[in-house]
Amino acid sequence: MGAVFISYCSQDAPAAERVCEALRAVGIDVWLDKNELRGGDAWDAQIKKRIHECALFIPIISAHTNARSEGYFRGEWHLATRRLHNMADDAAFLVPVVVDGTREADARVPEEFFRAQWTWLPGGETPPALAERVRQLLGLDPAPISTTKAAAAGGVDRSARSPGSTQASGLPLVRRFAIPLLVLLVVLGGGVFWYFEGRSDAPAVKPARSAVSPVVAVTPNDKSIAVLPFVDMSAEKNQEYMSDGIAEELLNLLAQVSDLKVIARTSSFAFKGQSINIAEIAKKLNVAHVLEGSVRTSGNTLRITAQLIRAADSTHLWSERYDRPMDDIFTVQDEIANSIVQALQVRLAGGEASRRKGGTPNLEAYKLYLRGTSALNQNTRESLDAAVGYLDQAIKLDPGYGMAWYALATVISMKTDNVWLDPEEGWERVRELAQHSLKLSPDLAEAHARLQWTYMSWDWDWQAAEAEGRRALAIDPTNPGALMAAGRLSATLGRWADSDRQLRAALVRDPLNTYVIWNLGFSYYRAGRFAESESLYRKLLELEPSFLWTRSYLAKTLVAQGKSDEALAVLQQDADLATRLWFLPIVLQAAGHQAEADQALQAQIAQWAETGAFFVAMTYAYRGDRDSALDWLERAYQQKDASLDEIVGEPLFKNLGNDPRFKAFLRKMKLPEE
Repeated sequence: MGAVFISYCSQDAPAAERVCEALRAVGIDVWLDKNELRGGDAWDAQIKKRIHECALFIPIISAHTNARSEGYFRGEWHLATRRLHNMADDAAFLVPVVVDGTREADARVPEEFFRAQWTWLPGGETPPALAERVRQLLGLDPAPISTTKAAAAGGVDRSARSPGSTQASGLPLVRRFAIPLLVLLVVLGGGVFWYFEGRSDAPAVKPARSAVSPVVAVTPNDKSIAVLPFVDMSAEKNQEYMSDGIAEELLNLLAQVSDLKVIARTSSFAFKGQSINIAEIAKKLNVAHVLEGSVRTSGNTLRITAQLIRAADSTHLWSERYDRPMDDIFTVQDEIANSIVQALQVRLAGGEASRRKGGTPNLEAYKLYLRGTSALNQNTRESLDAAVGYLDQAIKLDPGYGMAWYALATVISMKTDNVWLDPEEGWERVRELAQHSLKLSPDLAEAHARLQWTYMSWDWDWQAAEAEGRRALAIDPTNPGALMAAGRLSATLGRWADSDRQLRAALVRDPLNTYVIWNLGFSYYRAGRFAESESLYRKLLELEPSFLWTRSYLAKTLVAQGKSDEALAVLQQDADLATRLWFLPIVLQAAGHQAEADQALQAQIAQWAETGAFFVAMTYAYRGDRDSALDWLERAYQQKDASLDEIVGEPLFKNLGNDPRFKAFLRKMKLPEE
């Protein structure tokens, strides 16, 4: 009687036969129907008997099985699942094998199959790891090396998951997952191939991102990882905020491990909804490992699955699945963390993993926070208004929720930057929120960095900003937000080498962060590195064609290179009229359209006289009208125009360079004169 039963549809017969041959080559007894389907009661009875008595049931899964709603193989699957219900321990009975690019999220299989350990064989290869795993599940001794090599028949090890990993029910840890994953990165070796080609069931993002390479290319070290957005597999597809939030929490936990490089959210989530394989994503993000997974909710039940993949050879190092009630999600997270540690039998230096500082024990507040941060990342007027609502509700439910206070500070900062709020009211609110967040959670590097922006943009207190930046980087030297704030301050003070180093360091951790790329491009522009600035702005337009400010600042960079007509064409594509008016008078004049430039100057004054006098001053400086330029600079000073932190190195002010009044103005701002 066969120890292993292989079930397949007729289109997958070649792949099933290869699996059968590989198993038989290492001494495993396999039953595989290679005859024409005979049917009838006697045949059905034989099938039932073999499924009832087999030690392992291997269903072959592919696009063919997904496409067929009926078939004898589905009857076999039904018999196998019935047997599962009668087994006390089913962990070593069901071994689903996928022989093409079908993803677990898309597979049309019985619910019971999702509780088993899956194996992916892209192209139907049958490497030795598959046979070895089956031998282990059967309790057999390892096959001789020569026999295993013969079974491979020229294939490389690209098959099953690590035989030693256990399969629980579907919930990867949201908070106390980080240290065990680090141990897995360092301790586990070998394994098998995990084949994954994207997530068609996740909402799509702009496809331009898929073709973009990292701005800063580095060779990935072994202790580097990207956490991809988890797939929302709930029936209603309305839990995306939860799946994104779980992945983000995992990312944040991993980021606390000092010797592990973790790619930040902006970059790791850039591939959401795209059909890009793991190896390509890892290459673009310069990481050695990738963590990805899925989230399902049904009523009060939450199932989360996570997989850890080594990118160099697509080895699948580890996977877990958990099913738990959502009522006490944080207790469940603690339970899962401990179970992982016990399974690894590793004693962790530094004690048990702890929940991220600034968190909350309130499930509803946590859900609202996830919704708020999801809206924040969309960065539109409507989404930022929605984010304020979600975060206000979260804070009402848990006034001690430090991360919610920080997130609200970030939203208000963005609204103020876009001049959608009164500058004084907006920046003072940002200060209050960031300080309150730090009062609740003093070790939040992000909150220190947000407070640093307030010192820069509103107070013009460069020493206080630098001190706050040092506090942020002391907590987390690789935090992209803290490094971006430090790089922006260095540029404000004309420290171009420091700005370059800090912003590029931020991109190492978060290589597709649009805000960091924008700031690096602006730093290069003011340092006179125009071609490099142009390249970065164009890269940013590939990443995010609608990113505010990109086309206007690219136009400035083109003017600096004498490409006036091209600058005008780029600026005219800026969809935001108010932003376009920042530089339209200058670009029109550079392109030789003086009459239009004069009209644009009047429109600029009408739009920005009360809140953006800095840009009017820049236009007059470019025209060589020093008196008017200095008058408007003084108006900008009285308005507390946040853009004054951009004045050092700005080429459009070069006509004022030798004017002693301009130098006096820089001294009043406590900025370098050169």
